[in-house]
Amino acid sequence: MERQALMERARTLLKEKNAVMVSHYYVHPDLQDLAEATGGIVSDSLEMARFGRDHVAQTLVVSGVRFMGETAKILSPEKRVLMPDLDATCSLDLGCPIAEFNAFCDAYPDRTVVVYANTSAAVKARADWLVTSSCALDIVRALKDQGQKILWAPDRHLGNYIQRETGADMVLWNGACIVHDEFKAFELEALKKEHPQAKVLVHPESPADVIALADAVGSTSGILTAARTLDAREFIVATDNGMLHKLRTLNPDKVFIEAPTSGNSATCKSCAHCPWMAMNGLAGLVHVLETGANEVQVDPALGQLARRPIDRMLAFTHAQRAGKVSAGLVPHIGAA
Repeated sequence: MERQALMERARTLLKEKNAVMVSHYYVHPDLQDLAEATGGIVSDSLEMARFGRDHVAQTLVVSGVRFMGETAKILSPEKRVLMPDLDATCSLDLGCPIAEFNAFCDAYPDRTVVVYANTSAAVKARADWLVTSSCALDIVRALKDQGQKILWAPDRHLGNYIQRETGADMVLWNGACIVHDEFKAFELEALKKEHPQAKVLVHPESPADVIALADAVGSTSGILTAARTLDAREFIVATDNGMLHKLRTLNPDKVFIEAPTSGNSATCKSCAHCPWMAMNGLAGLVHVLETGANEVQVDPALGQLARRPIDRMLAFTHAQRAGKVSAGLVPHIGAA
């Protein structure tokens, strides 16, 4: 089936099945555009979690990676959650297996366990708090203000960034995103010389020497805000290049350049795209809507445990939006 025919078939099926699409910024532009055109959302993982929980649709189609589908199911156990490809996973999730993580936590029983969203349901169930890159700084800062010591997993670059920014006492799991870990500071400096007026936007999963070159550091939503508000016409962007579609759509008068992941001699000078995000496609979307295949399942008992740190995060960010966040509003959480 041709691309346009797949788009139209997906539109029809979404309506027939009372389904809504929840797509991440890193998936193919077709899946981003289709989500927004049919009443769904394109967002970061925090907004994906909120949207799926609050939407009236009884079927959620999550275009992203597996932990996003699991999070949607944890928050909406009564809903059917489908994914175009259940094998779409995440290097951070894969690099933090539950047995080893449990042993790590057991070695630091006095620490508050804070895990990044890019983790399995089992790892979330062991955590006290869940965070995304858009709220991690604020939550860790609030916990530090309560005098709590942090055990952080799994992304070490994001953990190091938060530690530098907050001064929190943190021990870090040794994980990394295979996309962001590849950005190179030396090549970025060379690119900056070619584009001296460009502002550099960096995701905090990147190495510290790349972050040090940034004009703005933030989550996908933070990068969108910086692109809109900073006084510049050119931007160098150090995150998954799936993000460029939304940046260019929202800022048609600006130029966005991919940050380099390797040198001039490399076959691919900038190849920052998650191979698992790339597994999401229109054909897979149509297939799951037609057949009900690729339904995400989470053990109900495990889901209840995993929901606690997610709910804490959502309650914190809701209070923050309402201007009610203070150290006193963050529950004092001990060891898991």
